[in-house]
Amino acid sequence: MTSKTGRSTAKLPPIAGNEVDAFLEALEHPLRDDIVRVRRLVTSVLPDIGEAIKWNAPSFQAADVFFATFHLRSHDEIQLVFHTGAKKKAKKTKMALSARAEALVTWLDDDRAMVTLSPSKLASQRLPFTALVREWVSQLD
Repeated sequence: MTSKTGRSTAKLPPIAGNEVDAFLEALEHPLRDDIVRVRRLVTSVLPDIGEAIKWNAPSFQAADVFFATFHLRSHDEIQLVFHTGAKKKAKKTKMALSARAEALVTWLDDDRAMVTLSPSKLASQRLPFTALVREWVSQLD
């Protein structure tokens, strides 16, 4: 089955297990399957990346710090906010990113950035995105 845009609308196999699985299984969003793909990509980058529902969306953590949260308002693009945790930092430090990782982000503040991924370009955005996850996590306090 295909959508008006010609993209496949076939559902991925059901996911089951933790609270994020349950949240995504119940999520009614036109990009749900792409969101699940990006989730799997994030959790595959490093072995110690965890996840939970924070701020009413799937969020990712490493070293006990939440560093990225899906922004589910867009129905045309997949968006994640990369941040440096829930606690306000006394001193905000801008993350140092490689040029390919930097190309994916729109800075919202020194310690927060929006990443927008195009469903039609996920394959070509995979390497810069995984670089971004690695680089961001490596700089968490």
